[in-house]
Amino acid sequence: MTSALPARASRLRGARALFTGREGGVSTGEHAGLNLARHVGDEEHSVTRNRELLEAELGVPLVFVDQVHSADVHALPPTGVAPVVTADAMVTDRRDVGLAIMVADCLPVLLSDPVSGTIAAAHAGRAGLLGGVLERTLEVMAEFGTRPVDLTASIGPAICGDCYEVPAAMREDAARQLPATWAATSWGTPSIDLRAGAIEVLSAAGIPLSAIEADHPCTLEDDRFYSYRRQAHTGRFAGVLRRE
Repeated sequence: MTSALPARASRLRGARALFTGREGGVSTGEHAGLNLARHVGDEEHSVTRNRELLEAELGVPLVFVDQVHSADVHALPPTGVAPVVTADAMVTDRRDVGLAIMVADCLPVLLSDPVSGTIAAAHAGRAGLLGGVLERTLEVMAEFGTRPVDLTASIGPAICGDCYEVPAAMREDAARQLPATWAATSWGTPSIDLRAGAIEVLSAAGIPLSAIEADHPCTLEDDRFYSYRRQAHTGRFAGVLRRE
């Protein structure tokens, strides 16, 4: 294919946002499709080409970070080249770049404030979500003048509570911090609902529930997306956005 097309578009005020899938791209084998990650064993030239295709789709260069399941948030410099840093979320009010956060079962969370012109992208897996990555992202956005009431959020494709099986003790630990994460799989074993937990955090921070878009597929159930639980050696898709 000659272009990278979004598997799922997202409606955020003040931004163009989308969640890629496996559609498009030049990677082959276990990474087949639009793999955007350099750390998973894919051919370097394939990843570079895939990122170029996605940048052409968005119309701006994309900024990535080295993700480590932390609560660290990177505020991009106001001008110039944005360095690749270790973090799990990014915030900017620039128009000349886009933000890309990679996942393969974890939550990609995109945020846009059309009033201050600030956008953010966060990687919220279990560790990051419980570690406060979303709260920290909102704190950094506030430094740009963002108010939660002005925000819209999109929680992208990720493993669902019906599928994210975990040990019972892990479920209890998560639920003590975020009660909405308590869940059970469709076959009756303990699980964690990351999406419900993210909604709990964002709404508690003051983002209206009507401004939180969360109706996206389960990555384990939908093979249009890379899933680490389905296949340990696999690629990564991304949530991406740019200011309109």
